[in-house]
Amino acid sequence: MTTEHGGHAAPANATQYIQHHLSHLQSGEGTAAINLDTFWVSALLGLVFLGIFSLAARRATSGVPGRLQNFVEWIMELVNDTVNSAFHAKSAVIAPLAITIFVWVWLMNAMDFLPVDFLPRVLEFFGVYKLRVVPTADVNHTFGMSIGVLLCIIGFSIKAKGVGGWGKELFTAPFHAHGVAAIFLAPVNFIFQMLELLAKPISLSLRLFGNMYAGELIFILIALLPWWAQWLLGGPWAIFHILIVTLQAFVFMALTVVYLSLAVEKH
Repeated sequence: MTTEHGGHAAPANATQYIQHHLSHLQSGEGTAAINLDTFWVSALLGLVFLGIFSLAARRATSGVPGRLQNFVEWIMELVNDTVNSAFHAKSAVIAPLAITIFVWVWLMNAMDFLPVDFLPRVLEFFGVYKLRVVPTADVNHTFGMSIGVLLCIIGFSIKAKGVGGWGKELFTAPFHAHGVAAIFLAPVNFIFQMLELLAKPISLSLRLFGNMYAGELIFILIALLPWWAQWLLGGPWAIFHILIVTLQAFVFMALTVVYLSLAVEKH
């Protein structure tokens, strides 16, 4: 049995409640479906990131910095330290890319801190009855980001080694051989290179998705408990989740930098 809210059938039991909160607001059907909630939330958070950092840049001063400037500079120092320790080539792109990844992924992860029913209830007044607010809990989004990283890996490799050098490496590493042995080992090398190349985006996407999906599901389960149990369990879990949200954003950024560093090294 279901109850009606604004002409829409609301979840009547725990199973329907969980299924409802794990359903995306979609456009289209089947493989052509687009998760509109993932798209718009991630896009808006990207604009939030640009807005905050643009504001900090405009207000930057060589004198006594304000809180916003201190905060942004702290993030940039954290990311720059990671880049300097992991990326040993010269690139004007790597640091801005790393900062963008870290802050954007953190903002998307942090949407998990909003009460489970808050935004869905708000959007019900506008006729929207499905909404998932954590883009990184959508495997389509995390895999899309990892494909972007894959394209960066290929681009960095070609820029550092040239098309010929990168193509040669695909058939000569990791088993370097000469003469006839090199010809026989070329297919094996190519297979290993493809496996390594494809494993990077898959591991990036599934690691982030798995952690954030699990966190989202736990918050949904806590929301099913009585109010006193929600405060008792939700508070400690939210505090612990701050570490998970930050750690997963840092890991995605750090691994991206490591993969790009490996891409420009000659093997």
